[in-house]
Amino acid sequence: MAITKQPSSSNSLPKTLGELKSSGWQSRSVKEEIRANTVDIIQSGQALITGVLGYQDSVIPQLENALLAGHDIVFLGERGQAKTRIIRSLVDLLDEWMPIVGGSEINDDPYSPVSRQARELVAAQGDATPIDWVHRSNRYGEKLATPDTSIADLIGEVDPIKVAEGRYLSDELTLHYGLVPRCNRGIFAINELPDLSERIQVGLLNVLEERDVQIRGYKIRLPLDILLVASANPDDYTNRGRIITPLKDRFGSQIRTHYPLEIETEIAVVRQESRNSSIGNVKVRTPEFMEEIVATISHLARASTKINQRSGVSVRLTTSNHELMCANAMRRALKANETEVAPRVSDLEALAASTAGKIEIDVIDDAREGQVFDQLVAGAVLQVTKSRLSPEKSRLVADEFADGKVVQTGEDVASKEFVTLLQTMPNLKSVVTELVDGDESAAVIASAVEFVLEGMHLAKRLNKDAAGGRAVYRSKITS
Repeated sequence: MAITKQPSSSNSLPKTLGELKSSGWQSRSVKEEIRANTVDIIQSGQALITGVLGYQDSVIPQLENALLAGHDIVFLGERGQAKTRIIRSLVDLLDEWMPIVGGSEINDDPYSPVSRQARELVAAQGDATPIDWVHRSNRYGEKLATPDTSIADLIGEVDPIKVAEGRYLSDELTLHYGLVPRCNRGIFAINELPDLSERIQVGLLNVLEERDVQIRGYKIRLPLDILLVASANPDDYTNRGRIITPLKDRFGSQIRTHYPLEIETEIAVVRQESRNSSIGNVKVRTPEFMEEIVATISHLARASTKINQRSGVSVRLTTSNHELMCANAMRRALKANETEVAPRVSDLEALAASTAGKIEIDVIDDAREGQVFDQLVAGAVLQVTKSRLSPEKSRLVADEFADGKVVQTGEDVASKEFVTLLQTMPNLKSVVTELVDGDESAAVIASAVEFVLEGMHLAKRLNKDAAGGRAVYRSKITS
């Protein structure tokens, strides 16, 4: 078992093999180590993975099962589903400090060293063998799989300098270890596993399953102790030749990730991931209905037949859209010398820049791409309007336009003008008051007014004339 209550520094830990034996430390495999620590976390009621939302009832239970079973794991999911974040978080399940044979390049276990260098050192010095301590943050390795990834990158290669020193090519000491051996007694992750060529997949399988590898015509035994974790796109992780069957069989658990299933979860992710929108003395206040619109745009995009779903619609789209919406509102406030601002529906036009690079629209020309984006925004505004504005209240507001009332909106319309407007439209004021939920700032009121008017237009309750960054709303009857 591991030394209990490990210190935050390795200075007070055993420095020789003899001291390590006297301390009571016992060796165990990395999977057993993670298993034991996972048990402790689950029993204590703590979260196994922090900073990842929306997986508590789906992915996390599957991950707990896989770790308790001691399985190698592959995460299947489209981009932006926190696969890499989950994988990197597994490091926290390792013991804080781990002893290795002093100077070992591949984290040799002092009780059962693997490399020839470590074996010879232990045989020569016995209990006086020096011990180094490795922090868990250094027991993780990661490689993005690319078609040009080589055996040298993952497993190792003959070091010509060591050969020039007089060693034979067949001497194990001539080997310069790759990423996988250097992650011995730790976690090794491969992102986008199907992009590895079949030849490299075979080499990886050999070192993980057969415990040996052939380099430059000679075989080296490498009985490594590794938790292998990988990520892949579901469309690539198939039997069509992208993954060799023996390597696919190596993974004990296959866990399917997903995008946030509820709008509320998407909003929570955005609040966690997006940067602070306020700058200097200008404060940005983002109403909940505007957050909901941005999140709904992503959800509608994931269900749209006009968007390539194979590439996915990442949560990063929602975060980027939220940040750009707030940035456009900030720019508007700076031009108007306002110290407080809230994003409005008119700011959503700016999201074309943050959306274009994150989704693949299955249309022929740029004009149609713009139409798809406009449809997503309009659909999101209409959906949020229907959830927040009842038909009865919408009818009462529409009645206030029946006598020829006209309302102008746009970037150059100051927030205080919307506050003044509400004094002449009690029904609109009642709806806005309910929307702002106690926030009486002029900026938020202006945002709510624009949202209600645009929503009613999309619901065919009001007419709208738009030109030059401004919009005019009027009754459908009088027009």
